[in-house]
Order: sequence, then C-alpha cells, then structure tokens
Amino acid sequence: MSSYLKAICLSGLLLLVSPSVKSTEVPQPRSQSLPPSPTREFRGVWIASVANIDWPSRPGLTTSQQQAELIAMLDRAVALKLNAVILQVRPAADALYASPYEPWSDFLTGEMGKAPLPDYDPLAFAVEEAHKRGIELHAWFNPYRAHHPQSKSPISANHVSKLHPQWVKQYGKYLWLDPGEPEVQDYTLTVIMDVVKRYDIDAVHLDDYFYPYPERDANRRVMDFPDTPSWQRYLKSGGTLNRDDWRRENINTLVQRLYQAIKKDKPWVKLGISPFGIWRPGYPAQTKSVDGGGTFDAYKQIYADSRQWLVNGWLDYFAPQLYWKIEKTQQSYPVLLNWWLKQNQLGRHIWPGNFTSRIGDRSSAAWPANEILYQIKTTRGFAGATGNIHYSMKPLMQNRDRISDLLEKQAYSTPALVPASPWLNKSVPTQPALKIDRDATTGKISKLTWQSTGQKNVWLWVMQTRTGNQWSTKILPGWQTSYLFDSHDSQSQIDSIAISAVNRYGTQGQPAIGNGLIAKSQ
Repeated sequence: MSSYLKAICLSGLLLLVSPSVKSTEVPQPRSQSLPPSPTREFRGVWIASVANIDWPSRPGLTTSQQQAELIAMLDRAVALKLNAVILQVRPAADALYASPYEPWSDFLTGEMGKAPLPDYDPLAFAVEEAHKRGIELHAWFNPYRAHHPQSKSPISANHVSKLHPQWVKQYGKYLWLDPGEPEVQDYTLTVIMDVVKRYDIDAVHLDDYFYPYPERDANRRVMDFPDTPSWQRYLKSGGTLNRDDWRRENINTLVQRLYQAIKKDKPWVKLGISPFGIWRPGYPAQTKSVDGGGTFDAYKQIYADSRQWLVNGWLDYFAPQLYWKIEKTQQSYPVLLNWWLKQNQLGRHIWPGNFTSRIGDRSSAAWPANEILYQIKTTRGFAGATGNIHYSMKPLMQNRDRISDLLEKQAYSTPALVPASPWLNKSVPTQPALKIDRDATTGKISKLTWQSTGQKNVWLWVMQTRTGNQWSTKILPGWQTSYLFDSHDSQSQIDSIAISAVNRYGTQGQPAIGNGLIAKSQ
C-alpha cells in the first residue's frame, strides 16, 4: 500500500474508487459568501504517568503494550472531539522520553534507568500519533519533585539525588529539589528546554506542585521545608526578602525565565500552568479553601503566587484546578472562575481544570457525570473562558457513569479548534489551492485535493461543506491534503465547499471556496 493510501486509511476515511474522474480547478472570485467560523474551544485531558494513574496502566509493559494503550487513549480523544492531551513526561526528576539528563522512569519500565524494550522514545511516539490525528500534545513536567513514594525500584546512579545530593531535600515521604538553589532553577530549565528543542510539542505544562504540599510529622505537626542552607546563602549574598517572599520569588523567577526561554526558541510553543484553583482564601470574599487539617492557602503554604503569573502574562494559558461542585458555596466553581477572569487583564487563555475523575470513584464523595456537563456549560457562559481540561483520562476510558457518551452527544457533538494565541504571532495562513474531482458518470463529487500556497507548514485544515443553508465542519490534520467522499457523504447535495489553513498559533486563514457544486441530473 502506498504511503498516501496508508495516510488516508489512518485518518479513518473510506476510499472510493471511481473508474472515471474529471477534475475542476476552483477559481477564487474576489467576493463570495464565506462559511461560518468554526467553534473555538480548548478540550483537553491530562494523561498522568505518576503512580501509573493513567498511562502506562502498570510498570514494565512491553513496548507494544505501552503503544497500544496510548493509541487507544488518543483514539478516544478523537472520538470525543477533544483537541489536546497533556501527557506527564517528567513525574519526579525522571523521564518518559530519552533524556540526556535524567533516568528512565520506573513508572514506565518498572526499574528506574531502564529503557523500554524494544527501545523506543515514548514522547516522540506520542507527538507523532497525536499530530497524525490533529491533536495537540502538551508535555507536562513536575519542576521540583525528585522522588515519589510510589516509585518502588532503587534510585539509579544517574538520578539528580545521586549526582547532586546537595540540591535535594527529604521532605516527608518525598525527595524534593530545593527551589532556593540557583543551580536547581538552571537545571530545571535545562531539562525542560531540552524537550522543547528536540521534540515537536505544542506546549509545556506545569501543574500545582512547586514547593511541596505540607507534610506532617509523627505528632501531626506540619513540617517546614528544610531549605535553611539555601536561605542562609541568600541572606549572606545581601538578600532582603523575608523567607516566605523569597520562596515565592524563587517560583516567580522560574516561571518568568521558562516563558522567556520557550518564546526565544520556539515562540509557537505555549506555556500552560494549572495551579490550585484558589489563589488565597477570601479571594473572592466568600471563598474558603479547606483540606483535612484546616484552611489551605496555596500562596502561603506552597508559595505559589499564581495570580502574579497571570497578571504579568508569564504564560499562554491558565488552568486553575476548580475541583469542586457547582453547589459548593465556599468553593463555588462559577464564582472562582469569574474571579480568575477578572484577573486576566492581558487576555491569556483561561481553561479551568475539572475533576472528572471524581465521577464514579466508589467513594461517598463521588460525582454524577452530569456535574461535569454542567461545569462545561458554566464555563461556556463566561466571556473569556474558552475551554476545559479533564482530570484525567481514566474515567473517559472507563466511561464512568456514561461520561464519555454524554460528552460525545451533548457537550462535544461538533469539532472545535483550539483558540488562537494572537499575542504570540499575528501572521495569517495563505489561501490554499483547491481542486474538485467528480465522477464522470454520475457527476457527483468524488474527491477534494488542496495544497498550501504559503511557505510555512500548515498545522490543521478546516474543511466545511454547505448543503442548502446548513454548513458542516471537519478539522483535518495538516499532513492531509485530500478528502475522498464515500456513499455516506451527501456529496450529491453539496453546493459549497471551503478549505482553510490553520497555523501553529491557531490562526485560521481565508478559505478557498467552491460554489455551485450540486450535480445536474444525468
């Protein structure tokens, strides 16, 4: 089978073989009715690798098993009309990709430092398979966690805790890189930028782990993070901030430096952060943040001044983890979302995270699937909120409480483009050249072929067809430059076709349009 036919089969389209075909080059008049703009909405899902939450389902699977699981997840994303997956590639100073700096994760192979067999690069594979389907791949990093208690194998000799033990602190059951060490910040940036440079990812993603969440000692007292050596060096160097502000500034500096480094190297690669959903208790006024031991303040306890990152525009999308039900008065989903939107003076993307894993989790706190549908509708009700991210992939694969069925039928029934990021680049893709082939016998449209007329690669194609007054939309990956109609397509009734290009910044160009296409009676 030719590479072209393989590509068409991979796209899930049915080939139609016509014995006789005639082609029509489509001229582009200066003025004609344009199709409607496609839906713009970010529809993402986290795929967590830490503790094998989502992928791989367990350590030590064979390469083919790992790949099959990931393909099944990407295919489910396509079926649900999601347009992005956020894949955790660095859970704890380890790697689910071929890193020159850190060992292979034991969540992947069952043994830290052991490569998958047969050897392959999971991140390269994930990027290729996601892009083949027209889905963005965001690489998710934990910047400071150095070892997780669910990691069961011995720590390998090339792990940072062995190579640079002075950077690493024991905190509760975890090992943690000290954000107060300037060398740690440089190291974290080097690790992340290595991925940005070598892989065709669409975004870098950080979650809510910066300084660690509070751990308690045997007497249930909260332990302070053991960063006295780096704190003392800061003071001796002339530092004037108090310890809490110094810790926050360590994180602020990393976020700002990371954003600048990404934009210098690959300006189309987005930076997204998904902090704890409440900046501080009392913001907004009715809000309280409660954990098992009392009130939690992310600003004060994990030193995450997430509002500052948004206000200063040190990111491209902001995904506060709004992991509470709509009815929770003190952690109200709509009230919190509205507050975050008011902080967004620079117009960055706001895509709240949703606790989809709470559906059917067999606990007294389990949610019905409709809660997530209501939260999506709530997000859509706010100007400036343009998408949602589901935590995590497992409930969508398991279809808990029919959540996948409901999303497919009610929330995501039509495809959507990721919202554009015009602050990154204002260039517009050129209008493509379009050719329409008809069956010589029936006169029906059998095939569309198009090609880019610009010099830059196309990320996606938007194909829109009009029958009567009704437009329908398909979003196709950039490698695909033809579409073959089959018996299920109402091609005999199509009277207008439009093809437009979308670039890596999400900007859509002017469409090439074919009008007056209804076949005459034979």
